[in-house]
Amino acid sequence: MSRSSFAATVLALSLSLPICSQTSGEDVVEARFGTTVVLSTGLQGRIFYISRYSKKLPNLDKKKPVGTIYTPGLNIPPRQFTEGFPGITNRNEWFALDYTGRFWIDKPGKYHFAIESDDGSKLYIDGKEVIDNDGLHPPQRKQAEIDLAGGIHSLRLSYFQGPRFEIALILSVEAPGDTRYRIFSTNEFKPPSDPADWKFGKPDDLTNLPDLTPARKRKRLQQP
Repeated sequence: MSRSSFAATVLALSLSLPICSQTSGEDVVEARFGTTVVLSTGLQGRIFYISRYSKKLPNLDKKKPVGTIYTPGLNIPPRQFTEGFPGITNRNEWFALDYTGRFWIDKPGKYHFAIESDDGSKLYIDGKEVIDNDGLHPPQRKQAEIDLAGGIHSLRLSYFQGPRFEIALILSVEAPGDTRYRIFSTNEFKPPSDPADWKFGKPDDLTNLPDLTPARKRKRLQQP
């Protein structure tokens, strides 16, 4: 892959600009993994170093993160990645990200989620694995559907980047009644600011979320 200064300049500019492929009225998610600015209603992404021999997502629960970033959504189309994570690390290969957060469902029903990633990724909702897109591979998209009740839900998206330089990580959703996928954003899936307007659950649900640990891994951890 080319590592010319021109390509690096174009990459730096593109990572700082929002992707405007969404239509008017939808939240625009910038094309980057996140920033160090804390977003209380966004996704928290912990950054990990991983072995250069990794062929799939390692057990991130046993690793110590080197930094934390925040974002309302993930919309990183296939591209080169050379600049690392400003303010945290210059690592641009052999790293993993573990995003966790919560989102509000106002319209119960069947939701379709999709992940496009390079390299591997997995999506969990309420501790249940929904999409397995793991492994070393070029940009690859997988999708699945899940029935969601109204109220607060937990989300976890784990991702890793193997050898340099190509990356991709896009999380999209198609809600009941929609006719196409759009970029998932926590800004579009948050509860009313006034608890009196909540149609489902109660504010205490925000502090009583399901365990974000994947169900089968949680079962192993609980064994004596």
